[in-house]
Amino acid sequence: MKPYEAPDFLNIDEHFSSEERMIRDTLREFVSKEIIPTISTHYENGTFPTDLIPQLAELGTLGSTIQGYECAGVNYTSYGLIMQELERGDSGIRSFVSVQGALCMYPIYAFGSEEHKKKYLPKMAKGQLIGCFGLTEPDFGSNPGGMITRAKKDGADYILNGAKMWITNGGMAGVAIVWAKDDNDKIVGFIVDRDLKGFSVRNIEKKFSLKASVTSELIFEDCRVPASQMLNVQGLKGPFACLNNARYGISWGALGASMACYDEALNYSKTRIQFDKPIASFQLVQAKLVEMFTDITLGQLLALHLGRMKDKDQALPAHISMAKMKNVSNALKHARITRDILGASGITYEYQCGRHMLNLESVNTYEGTEDIHRLILGHHITGIPAFK
Repeated sequence: MKPYEAPDFLNIDEHFSSEERMIRDTLREFVSKEIIPTISTHYENGTFPTDLIPQLAELGTLGSTIQGYECAGVNYTSYGLIMQELERGDSGIRSFVSVQGALCMYPIYAFGSEEHKKKYLPKMAKGQLIGCFGLTEPDFGSNPGGMITRAKKDGADYILNGAKMWITNGGMAGVAIVWAKDDNDKIVGFIVDRDLKGFSVRNIEKKFSLKASVTSELIFEDCRVPASQMLNVQGLKGPFACLNNARYGISWGALGASMACYDEALNYSKTRIQFDKPIASFQLVQAKLVEMFTDITLGQLLALHLGRMKDKDQALPAHISMAKMKNVSNALKHARITRDILGASGITYEYQCGRHMLNLESVNTYEGTEDIHRLILGHHITGIPAFK
């Protein structure tokens, strides 16, 4: 198979610093050598490649934007490029890194005590301690404010009762960031160690998407958590701050999936012979390739500019919603177009597009569905919250 070539129609490379390009190229080589050769087998078997965790840690991908605590401390544009390259390999790998950093390490860094940071972050940066993020519930996904998990004060502790659903990394996590309502119906967050009594996990095995990722249900039955483990934040602004970082990373990650599919479609169409010539010579196939190529170019510009805004702390949640919504929606479309160009070959594990297509069904849903992000943007431009 021809080596991967990333599309760069508008010379976007020149807008990255040498450090940013070095980070991207290092991850690109890692994905090509360590992830691509084995990921289809893991996907087929429904297993996560745990052997990659030490390497991902050594590359500085875990909590990469955090300053100190043995984290890499890179800028958000570099973080985006990391997510782009990892999702070129598989959405499940990017999800693992995204959850570990943006959803678990970030809230400890932003809302935890200094003791929390010293206790958890270095181990998490090294991949020695895996985290998960407990917000979504069986009956409350798009409306997290409706959660029913409770945290009842009892002396120096809180008693957690409830369940969290669709939790990435849950089955292998040693610590969870869990959100619940306290006695005053305020949403509060806790750092919950996995070995606490009353904390159990059930893995979700039968799924056709994100098969190379661990997805779980977290169950809390009179789980006693010390009050000292509470995060210093109240209300939805806590979980939403985490989600916005994760959504930002997804907007870049989806580009990686798009670029992988486009590269596969282009190479296949130039070598697949029908009616005595390559199918790339037919107008309809060229039209499909051009649509993907153009979408990717526009997505690259959107992601780059958003990254620069995030580095300046100027990115609004609505900006991130647009990028997550559009880049993921396009990636799913591109995976489907690629499957179409590849014909029957597109449903086999020999090629990537079918795996990306199924994975992106989940990526298009989690961290805010496409429709929810449309409503966020609708609220932004009209001032009217249609979801209330």
